[in-house]
Amino acid sequence: MSYCGVKSEERLEYSQLLDEFLLGCKQDKKIGMEYERIPVSKSTQEVIPYGGEFGICELLREFAKSDNWDYILDNNEIIGLKKIHDTITLEPGCQFELSLEPQNTVRDLKSRITEIDNALKPILEEFEINLLNKGVSPKTTYKNIKIIPKGRYHTMAGYLWGILSDVMMRETAGIQVGVDYSSEEDSMRKFRFANIMMPFATAMFANSKIRGGVDTGYKSFRALAWLNTDNERCGFATDFKRDMGFKDYINTLLETPMIFINRNNRIINLEGKLTFKQFMDKGFEEFYPVMDDWKLHSNLFFPEVRLRNFIEIRNHDCVGGGLEYSIPALYRGVMYSKAAFEEAETLLNKFTINEIKELRYMAARAAVHAKIGKTPILGICKDLAEISYYALKAEGKGDEEFLLPLIEMLKKGKCPAEL
Repeated sequence: MSYCGVKSEERLEYSQLLDEFLLGCKQDKKIGMEYERIPVSKSTQEVIPYGGEFGICELLREFAKSDNWDYILDNNEIIGLKKIHDTITLEPGCQFELSLEPQNTVRDLKSRITEIDNALKPILEEFEINLLNKGVSPKTTYKNIKIIPKGRYHTMAGYLWGILSDVMMRETAGIQVGVDYSSEEDSMRKFRFANIMMPFATAMFANSKIRGGVDTGYKSFRALAWLNTDNERCGFATDFKRDMGFKDYINTLLETPMIFINRNNRIINLEGKLTFKQFMDKGFEEFYPVMDDWKLHSNLFFPEVRLRNFIEIRNHDCVGGGLEYSIPALYRGVMYSKAAFEEAETLLNKFTINEIKELRYMAARAAVHAKIGKTPILGICKDLAEISYYALKAEGKGDEEFLLPLIEMLKKGKCPAEL
Protein backbone atom coordinates (compact mmCIF):
# COMPACT_ATOMS: atom_id res chain seq x y z
CA MET A 1 0.00 0.00 0.00
CA SER A 2 1.18 3.57 -0.64
CA TYR A 3 0.06 7.00 0.54
CA CYS A 4 0.58 9.58 -2.22
CA GLY A 5 3.86 7.99 -3.25
CA VAL A 6 4.85 7.03 0.31
CA LYS A 7 5.22 3.28 0.69
CA SER A 8 3.54 1.92 3.78
CA GLU A 9 6.87 0.67 5.12
CA GLU A 10 8.27 4.22 4.83
CA ARG A 11 5.47 5.86 6.79
CA LEU A 12 6.82 7.27 10.03
CA GLU A 13 5.98 5.51 13.29
CA TYR A 14 6.17 6.97 16.77
CA SER A 15 8.82 4.40 17.71
CA GLN A 16 11.21 5.97 15.18
CA LEU A 17 11.17 9.47 16.67
CA LEU A 18 13.82 8.63 19.25
CA ASP A 19 16.26 7.50 16.60
CA GLU A 20 18.08 10.75 15.85
CA PHE A 21 18.63 11.47 19.53
CA LEU A 22 19.72 7.93 20.46
CA LEU A 23 22.15 7.92 17.54
CA GLY A 24 23.66 11.08 19.02
CA CYS A 25 24.89 9.22 22.09
CA LYS A 26 28.66 8.93 21.65
CA GLN A 27 31.85 9.19 23.66
CA ASP A 28 33.23 12.09 21.60
CA LYS A 29 33.87 15.41 23.30
CA LYS A 30 34.03 17.61 20.24
CA ILE A 31 33.00 21.21 19.81
CA GLY A 32 31.07 22.53 16.81
CA MET A 33 30.53 26.10 15.68
CA GLU A 34 28.24 27.95 13.28
CA TYR A 35 29.52 31.44 12.58
CA GLU A 36 27.22 33.99 10.92
CA ARG A 37 28.45 37.37 9.70
CA ILE A 38 26.76 40.23 7.90
CA PRO A 39 28.19 41.15 4.46
CA VAL A 40 28.35 44.93 4.06
CA SER A 41 29.82 47.34 1.52
CA LYS A 42 33.16 48.79 2.62
CA SER A 43 32.14 52.19 1.28
CA THR A 44 28.47 52.51 2.33
CA GLN A 45 28.14 49.94 5.16
CA GLU A 46 24.87 48.81 3.54
CA VAL A 47 24.08 45.09 3.43
CA ILE A 48 25.21 43.49 0.17
CA PRO A 49 22.31 42.07 -1.90
CA TYR A 50 22.16 38.56 -3.26
CA GLY A 51 22.07 39.51 -6.95
CA GLY A 52 24.06 41.84 -9.16
CA GLU A 53 27.59 41.92 -10.53
CA PHE A 54 29.13 42.31 -7.07
CA GLY A 55 26.42 40.54 -5.10
CA ILE A 56 26.75 37.57 -2.77
CA CYS A 57 25.77 35.03 -5.42
CA GLU A 58 28.69 36.12 -7.61
CA LEU A 59 31.01 36.13 -4.63
CA LEU A 60 30.09 32.51 -3.89
CA ARG A 61 30.56 31.60 -7.54
CA GLU A 62 34.04 33.14 -7.62
CA PHE A 63 35.08 31.58 -4.32
CA ALA A 64 33.89 28.14 -5.42
CA LYS A 65 36.13 28.37 -8.48
CA SER A 66 39.14 29.69 -6.61
CA ASP A 67 39.11 27.28 -3.66
CA ASN A 68 37.41 24.18 -5.09
CA TRP A 69 34.05 24.27 -3.25
CA ASP A 70 30.87 22.66 -4.60
CA TYR A 71 27.60 24.54 -5.09
CA ILE A 72 24.55 24.07 -2.87
CA LEU A 73 21.55 24.80 -5.11
CA ASP A 74 17.86 25.58 -4.68
CA ASN A 75 15.96 25.58 -8.00
CA ASN A 76 19.30 26.16 -9.75
CA GLU A 77 20.10 29.19 -7.59
CA ILE A 78 23.36 29.14 -5.62
CA ILE A 79 22.45 29.33 -1.94
CA GLY A 80 25.70 28.02 -0.47
CA LEU A 81 28.89 26.03 -0.89
CA LYS A 82 30.20 22.79 0.56
CA LYS A 83 33.64 21.25 0.92
CA ILE A 84 33.85 17.83 2.54
CA HIS A 85 32.28 18.44 6.00
CA ASP A 86 32.30 22.27 5.98
CA THR A 87 29.60 24.46 4.47
CA ILE A 88 29.05 28.12 3.69
CA THR A 89 25.35 28.89 3.54
CA LEU A 90 23.24 32.01 3.34
CA GLU A 91 20.64 33.01 5.89
CA PRO A 92 17.49 34.78 4.58
CA GLY A 93 19.05 38.26 4.43
CA CYS A 94 22.35 37.11 2.87
CA GLN A 95 24.00 36.57 6.26
CA PHE A 96 27.12 34.53 5.58
CA GLU A 97 27.16 31.37 7.72
CA LEU A 98 30.19 29.15 8.08
CA SER A 99 29.37 25.72 9.56
CA LEU A 100 32.40 23.67 10.53
CA GLU A 101 32.96 20.00 11.10
CA PRO A 102 33.17 19.55 14.91
CA GLN A 103 36.74 19.58 16.22
CA ASN A 104 38.54 18.33 19.31
CA THR A 105 39.68 21.80 20.38
CA VAL A 106 38.80 25.45 19.83
CA ARG A 107 42.31 25.87 18.47
CA ASP A 108 41.37 23.47 15.66
CA LEU A 109 38.16 25.45 14.97
CA LYS A 110 40.13 28.69 14.76
CA SER A 111 42.69 27.13 12.43
CA ARG A 112 39.97 26.07 9.98
CA ILE A 113 38.14 29.40 10.12
CA THR A 114 41.42 31.27 9.56
CA GLU A 115 42.19 29.03 6.58
CA ILE A 116 38.80 29.72 4.98
CA ASP A 117 38.91 33.45 5.76
CA ASN A 118 42.39 33.74 4.22
CA ALA A 119 41.13 32.05 1.05
CA LEU A 120 38.11 34.39 0.99
CA LYS A 121 40.09 37.56 1.64
CA PRO A 122 41.20 38.42 -1.93
CA ILE A 123 37.67 37.91 -3.30
CA LEU A 124 36.12 39.98 -0.51
CA GLU A 125 38.63 42.74 -1.34
CA GLU A 126 37.80 42.51 -5.04
CA PHE A 127 34.08 42.81 -4.23
CA GLU A 128 34.77 45.52 -1.60
CA ILE A 129 32.86 43.57 1.04
CA ASN A 130 33.42 43.28 4.79
CA LEU A 131 32.01 40.38 6.80
CA LEU A 132 30.76 42.23 9.86
CA ASN A 133 31.02 40.74 13.36
CA LYS A 134 27.80 42.26 14.71
CA GLY A 135 24.58 40.76 16.02
CA VAL A 136 22.38 42.99 13.86
CA SER A 137 22.88 45.03 10.71
CA PRO A 138 23.85 48.49 12.06
CA LYS A 139 22.60 50.43 9.05
CA THR A 140 20.33 48.50 6.66
CA THR A 141 16.94 47.41 7.99
CA TYR A 142 14.80 44.54 6.73
CA LYS A 143 12.68 46.75 4.48
CA ASN A 144 15.75 47.17 2.28
CA ILE A 145 16.97 43.57 2.49
CA LYS A 146 15.41 41.10 0.08
CA ILE A 147 15.13 37.44 1.04
CA ILE A 148 17.46 35.27 -1.02
CA PRO A 149 15.90 32.97 -3.65
CA LYS A 150 15.47 29.95 -1.40
CA GLY A 151 11.92 28.61 -1.38
CA ARG A 152 12.02 27.54 2.24
CA TYR A 153 12.88 31.07 3.43
CA HIS A 154 10.01 32.67 1.55
CA THR A 155 7.57 30.17 3.06
CA MET A 156 8.98 30.80 6.54
CA ALA A 157 8.76 34.58 6.07
CA GLY A 158 5.09 34.25 5.20
CA TYR A 159 4.41 32.12 8.28
CA LEU A 160 6.57 33.28 11.20
CA TRP A 161 4.67 35.72 13.36
CA GLY A 162 5.84 38.27 15.90
CA ILE A 163 6.52 41.98 15.55
CA LEU A 164 10.26 41.46 15.01
CA SER A 165 10.26 38.26 12.94
CA ASP A 166 11.40 40.12 9.80
CA VAL A 167 14.26 41.66 11.78
CA MET A 168 15.28 38.23 13.05
CA MET A 169 15.28 36.69 9.57
CA ARG A 170 16.92 39.42 7.55
CA GLU A 171 19.05 41.55 9.86
CA THR A 172 20.58 39.37 12.57
CA ALA A 173 23.73 37.26 12.84
CA GLY A 174 24.78 34.94 15.64
CA ILE A 175 27.22 32.26 16.73
CA GLN A 176 25.97 28.80 17.67
CA VAL A 177 27.87 26.06 19.47
CA GLY A 178 27.40 22.30 19.36
CA VAL A 179 28.42 19.92 22.17
CA ASP A 180 28.30 16.14 22.33
CA TYR A 181 26.49 13.90 24.80
CA SER A 182 27.22 10.32 25.81
CA SER A 183 23.79 9.12 26.97
CA GLU A 184 20.21 10.25 27.46
CA GLU A 185 20.99 11.21 31.05
CA ASP A 186 24.09 13.17 30.00
CA SER A 187 22.15 14.84 27.21
CA MET A 188 19.31 15.99 29.43
CA ARG A 189 21.67 17.27 32.12
CA LYS A 190 23.64 19.31 29.58
CA PHE A 191 20.46 20.45 27.84
CA ARG A 192 18.96 21.64 31.11
CA PHE A 193 22.15 23.44 32.14
CA ALA A 194 22.60 25.09 28.71
CA ASN A 195 19.06 26.49 28.92
CA ILE A 196 19.69 27.94 32.37
CA MET A 197 23.07 29.37 31.29
CA MET A 198 21.75 30.79 28.02
CA PRO A 199 20.59 34.25 29.23
CA PHE A 200 23.92 34.76 31.01
CA ALA A 201 25.79 33.91 27.80
CA THR A 202 23.49 36.20 25.80
CA ALA A 203 24.46 39.00 28.19
CA MET A 204 28.20 38.26 27.98
CA PHE A 205 28.25 38.45 24.18
CA ALA A 206 25.60 41.16 23.60
CA ASN A 207 26.76 43.03 20.49
CA SER A 208 23.83 44.62 18.66
CA LYS A 209 22.79 47.95 20.14
CA ILE A 210 22.99 49.99 16.90
CA ARG A 211 20.28 49.33 14.32
CA GLY A 212 19.22 51.57 11.45
CA GLY A 213 22.02 53.92 12.47
CA VAL A 214 20.62 54.66 15.95
CA ASP A 215 21.11 53.35 19.47
CA THR A 216 18.15 51.06 20.17
CA GLY A 217 18.45 51.19 23.95
CA TYR A 218 19.17 47.44 23.95
CA LYS A 219 22.62 45.93 24.22
CA SER A 220 21.36 42.96 22.16
CA PHE A 221 18.63 43.95 19.74
CA ARG A 222 19.16 40.55 18.15
CA ALA A 223 18.06 38.84 21.38
CA LEU A 224 15.06 41.16 21.51
CA ALA A 225 14.14 40.16 17.95
CA TRP A 226 14.11 36.48 18.94
CA LEU A 227 11.96 37.31 21.98
CA ASN A 228 9.42 38.77 19.56
CA THR A 229 9.37 35.97 16.99
CA ASP A 230 6.84 33.10 16.97
CA ASN A 231 6.89 31.96 20.59
CA GLU A 232 5.32 28.63 19.58
CA ARG A 233 8.72 27.57 18.21
CA CYS A 234 11.21 29.98 19.81
CA GLY A 235 12.26 30.55 23.41
CA PHE A 236 12.72 27.56 25.71
CA ALA A 237 11.91 24.10 24.36
CA THR A 238 10.80 22.73 27.73
CA ASP A 239 10.66 23.82 31.37
CA PHE A 240 13.89 21.81 31.78
CA LYS A 241 12.82 19.70 34.74
CA ARG A 242 15.41 17.48 36.38
CA ASP A 243 13.67 14.22 35.48
CA MET A 244 13.04 14.99 31.81
CA GLY A 245 14.11 12.71 28.97
CA PHE A 246 14.23 12.60 25.20
CA LYS A 247 10.47 11.97 25.12
CA ASP A 248 9.76 15.33 26.79
CA TYR A 249 11.59 17.13 23.98
CA ILE A 250 9.88 14.95 21.38
CA ASN A 251 6.46 15.72 22.87
CA THR A 252 7.20 19.45 22.61
CA LEU A 253 8.05 19.00 18.93
CA LEU A 254 4.94 16.89 18.36
CA GLU A 255 2.73 19.68 19.71
CA THR A 256 4.40 22.40 17.60
CA PRO A 257 2.48 23.62 14.50
CA MET A 258 3.98 22.63 11.16
CA ILE A 259 5.04 25.19 8.55
CA PHE A 260 5.48 22.99 5.47
CA ILE A 261 6.58 19.63 4.11
CA ASN A 262 8.60 18.88 0.99
CA ARG A 263 7.59 16.40 -1.69
CA ASN A 264 9.77 15.93 -4.78
CA ASN A 265 11.36 19.36 -4.22
CA ARG A 266 7.91 20.96 -4.00
CA ILE A 267 6.92 22.84 -0.87
CA ILE A 268 3.50 21.87 0.52
CA ASN A 269 2.49 24.80 2.73
CA LEU A 270 0.72 23.67 5.93
CA GLU A 271 0.48 27.21 7.38
CA GLY A 272 0.38 25.95 10.97
CA LYS A 273 -2.96 24.19 10.40
CA LEU A 274 -1.89 21.11 12.30
CA THR A 275 0.72 19.92 14.76
CA PHE A 276 3.16 17.16 13.91
CA LYS A 277 1.19 14.83 16.19
CA GLN A 278 -1.96 15.49 14.15
CA PHE A 279 0.04 14.86 10.98
CA MET A 280 1.26 11.55 12.44
CA ASP A 281 -2.25 10.47 13.43
CA LYS A 282 -4.30 11.60 10.43
CA GLY A 283 -2.00 12.83 7.66
CA PHE A 284 -2.68 15.98 5.66
CA GLU A 285 -4.87 15.70 2.57
CA GLU A 286 -3.20 12.83 0.69
CA PHE A 287 0.16 13.21 2.46
CA TYR A 288 1.51 11.09 5.32
CA PRO A 289 4.69 11.57 7.37
CA VAL A 290 8.10 10.11 6.59
CA MET A 291 11.38 10.51 8.49
CA ASP A 292 12.46 13.49 6.35
CA ASP A 293 9.33 15.34 7.50
CA TRP A 294 10.33 14.84 11.12
CA LYS A 295 13.88 16.06 10.44
CA LEU A 296 12.58 19.11 8.59
CA HIS A 297 10.08 19.90 11.35
CA SER A 298 12.86 19.57 13.95
CA ASN A 299 15.00 22.04 11.98
CA LEU A 300 12.10 24.53 11.76
CA PHE A 301 11.97 24.60 15.56
CA PHE A 302 14.11 27.44 16.93
CA PRO A 303 14.48 27.28 20.73
CA GLU A 304 17.39 28.88 22.54
CA VAL A 305 18.89 25.40 22.99
CA ARG A 306 17.98 22.78 20.42
CA LEU A 307 18.38 19.04 20.80
CA ARG A 308 19.64 17.15 17.77
CA ASN A 309 22.19 14.33 17.68
CA PHE A 310 24.19 16.92 19.62
CA ILE A 311 23.17 19.90 21.77
CA GLU A 312 22.95 23.14 19.79
CA ILE A 313 23.31 26.30 21.92
CA ARG A 314 22.02 29.18 19.86
CA ASN A 315 21.44 32.62 21.36
CA HIS A 316 24.74 34.53 21.08
CA ASP A 317 25.27 37.68 19.04
CA CYS A 318 28.03 37.52 16.46
CA VAL A 319 31.20 39.00 17.96
CA GLY A 320 34.78 39.55 16.81
CA GLY A 321 38.14 40.59 18.17
CA GLY A 322 38.85 37.10 19.49
CA LEU A 323 35.56 36.88 21.38
CA GLU A 324 34.13 34.68 18.63
CA TYR A 325 36.34 31.88 19.98
CA SER A 326 35.47 32.66 23.60
CA ILE A 327 31.98 31.30 22.93
CA PRO A 328 32.94 27.69 22.07
CA ALA A 329 35.74 27.80 24.65
CA LEU A 330 33.28 28.80 27.39
CA TYR A 331 31.09 25.76 26.73
CA ARG A 332 33.93 23.36 26.09
CA GLY A 333 35.48 24.11 29.48
CA VAL A 334 32.22 23.86 31.40
CA MET A 335 30.54 20.96 29.60
CA TYR A 336 33.41 18.48 29.32
CA SER A 337 34.95 18.72 32.79
CA LYS A 338 33.03 16.86 35.50
CA ALA A 339 34.29 19.14 38.26
CA ALA A 340 33.67 22.34 36.28
CA PHE A 341 30.20 21.22 35.24
CA GLU A 342 29.21 20.45 38.82
CA GLU A 343 30.57 23.80 40.02
CA ALA A 344 28.71 25.69 37.29
CA GLU A 345 25.50 23.77 37.99
CA THR A 346 25.73 24.66 41.68
CA LEU A 347 26.23 28.30 40.72
CA LEU A 348 23.08 28.46 38.57
CA ASN A 349 20.72 25.89 40.12
CA LYS A 350 19.63 28.29 42.85
CA PHE A 351 17.60 30.31 40.36
CA THR A 352 13.99 29.48 39.48
CA ILE A 353 12.65 28.87 35.99
CA ASN A 354 10.70 32.11 36.15
CA GLU A 355 13.84 34.06 37.12
CA ILE A 356 15.72 32.56 34.19
CA LYS A 357 12.88 33.40 31.80
CA GLU A 358 12.72 36.97 33.07
CA LEU A 359 16.48 37.32 32.66
CA ARG A 360 16.13 36.75 28.91
CA TYR A 361 14.38 40.13 28.66
CA MET A 362 16.74 41.88 31.06
CA ALA A 363 19.83 40.51 29.29
CA ALA A 364 18.63 41.81 25.92
CA ARG A 365 18.34 45.32 27.35
CA ALA A 366 21.14 45.59 29.90
CA ALA A 367 23.49 42.67 29.15
CA VAL A 368 25.99 42.18 31.99
CA HIS A 369 24.40 45.08 33.92
CA ALA A 370 21.19 43.08 34.36
CA LYS A 371 20.03 41.51 37.60
CA ILE A 372 18.42 38.15 38.25
CA GLY A 373 16.03 38.82 41.08
CA LYS A 374 18.09 41.20 43.20
CA THR A 375 21.44 39.67 42.21
CA PRO A 376 23.66 41.45 39.62
CA ILE A 377 24.68 38.93 36.98
CA LEU A 378 28.14 40.37 36.25
CA GLY A 379 29.73 38.42 39.09
CA ILE A 380 28.02 35.22 37.93
CA CYS A 381 29.29 35.77 34.38
CA LYS A 382 32.82 36.24 35.71
CA ASP A 383 32.53 33.04 37.74
CA LEU A 384 31.33 31.02 34.72
CA ALA A 385 34.21 32.30 32.59
CA GLU A 386 36.77 31.49 35.29
CA ILE A 387 35.34 28.02 35.94
CA SER A 388 35.72 27.25 32.25
CA TYR A 389 39.20 28.82 32.08
CA TYR A 390 40.65 26.71 34.87
CA ALA A 391 39.04 23.53 33.51
CA LEU A 392 40.64 24.13 30.10
CA LYS A 393 43.97 25.04 31.70
CA ALA A 394 43.97 21.80 33.68
CA GLU A 395 43.32 19.89 30.46
CA GLY A 396 46.59 21.23 29.04
CA LYS A 397 45.60 21.72 25.39
CA GLY A 398 45.81 25.52 25.41
CA ASP A 399 42.16 26.34 24.79
CA GLU A 400 42.03 28.51 27.92
CA GLU A 401 43.75 31.31 25.96
CA PHE A 402 40.53 31.84 24.00
CA LEU A 403 38.75 32.87 27.19
CA LEU A 404 41.19 35.67 28.00
CA PRO A 405 39.38 38.31 25.86
CA LEU A 406 36.12 37.46 27.64
CA ILE A 407 37.67 37.51 31.11
CA GLU A 408 39.39 40.87 30.46
CA MET A 409 36.16 42.39 29.13
CA LEU A 410 34.16 41.19 32.13
CA LYS A 411 36.78 42.59 34.50
CA LYS A 412 35.98 45.99 32.97
CA GLY A 413 32.28 45.35 33.57
CA LYS A 414 31.47 45.54 29.87
CA CYS A 415 29.89 43.56 27.02
CA PRO A 416 30.99 43.76 23.34
CA ALA A 417 28.33 46.39 22.54
CA GLU A 418 30.13 48.75 24.93
CA LEU A 419 33.67 48.25 23.66
